[in-house]
Amino acid sequence: MMGEVAAMGNKLSTDSLRRPLKEGDRIAFSYFFPCARCYNCLRGEFGACKFRLGRKPLEEWNVCNGGFAEYYYLRSPHYVFKLPDSISNAAAAPINCALAQVYEALHLGGIRMGDNIVIQGAGGLGINATAVARELGASKVIVIDGQKPRLDLATQCRATHTIDMGEYDTPESRIDRVMELTNGIGADKVLEVVGFPSAVEEGLKMVRMRGTYLEVGHISPNSFPKIDMSTMVSNQVRFYGIQHYDPWIIPNAIDFLERTADKYPLTTGVISHEFPLDQIGKAFETAEWLGRQSGSEVTRAVITP
Repeated sequence: MMGEVAAMGNKLSTDSLRRPLKEGDRIAFSYFFPCARCYNCLRGEFGACKFRLGRKPLEEWNVCNGGFAEYYYLRSPHYVFKLPDSISNAAAAPINCALAQVYEALHLGGIRMGDNIVIQGAGGLGINATAVARELGASKVIVIDGQKPRLDLATQCRATHTIDMGEYDTPESRIDRVMELTNGIGADKVLEVVGFPSAVEEGLKMVRMRGTYLEVGHISPNSFPKIDMSTMVSNQVRFYGIQHYDPWIIPNAIDFLERTADKYPLTTGVISHEFPLDQIGKAFETAEWLGRQSGSEVTRAVITP
C-alpha cells in the first residue's frame, strides 16, 4: 500500500531521509511497526522485531489501520519515504509488500552475479522477483507458473526461461527441466512465492548441492510439507524463511522502480486491475484463481479509496 499524507505531527517536517515532507505528499512506508527497542532491533534487524505490531481491529485501536480503509495511521517510531512524481499510485502500492519482500529475500539469500535462480510462482511477488534477480546479476532466471499471461509478463521482466505447468504437468517433469537448464547442477537459489506445501517439496529438489532455498510464500499457519531431512543434510541445502524487511529496503525499491522504468514493465504491467473501495468484494471475486481451470485474468489488483 501507499498513501497521501493527510495530517502530520507538529514536530514532523521531513521524511526518514530528511527530505521535506508536507500534507498532500505521497509516501511509501512499511505496513508493520518495529518497536526499535528490543534485542533484534538494536542489532538493526527491524524486519525480525519480535514485537512488531501489525494491524489491529477497531475494538483495540481507535483509528483505521488496514489497507482497505481511507486512512492508515502511522504511529511512532516509524519510517516513511516520499515518492517521486514519476511513480503512479498503482505502481507504488506494491513497493512495501511484493517488491520490498522479494528484494529482502534475494538480499538475504546472497544472490551473486552469474547465479541461476528458480522462481516458483509468477504473481506479483514472482514478477517483481524476476526483475530484481536480473538486475542483481543473475545469469538464468527460470520462472514456473500455470498461467501463460503471467509467464509472458515474466519474460518481459527478462526471465531467461519459463516453465508452464500446463506443459510440464508433474513435479518430476519440472524438476528435470530445471536440471536440464542448469546443466544437471540445479539452481543456486530457489525462491518460493506460492504458498503451497507441494511447491516446497518440489522446489527443494531443484536446488543444487549447497544451494539456497528462500521461502516467502507460506504466511498462513498449518502448512506442512513432507521433507526428507536426510536429503536436506546430504545436499547441504540452506533454507531461509523470510517475512518482512528492514527499512532501507523501501527507498532502494523506490529507486529501483524509478531507475528501471524503461527496462521492466513493473510500473505498467504488474497491476492489471483497479477497484474503488466500495467494490472490494468484486475485487476479491475477480482476483480469485483457486479452482478455476482458466486461472484469473488478474496479476495484481489494487483498491483505490
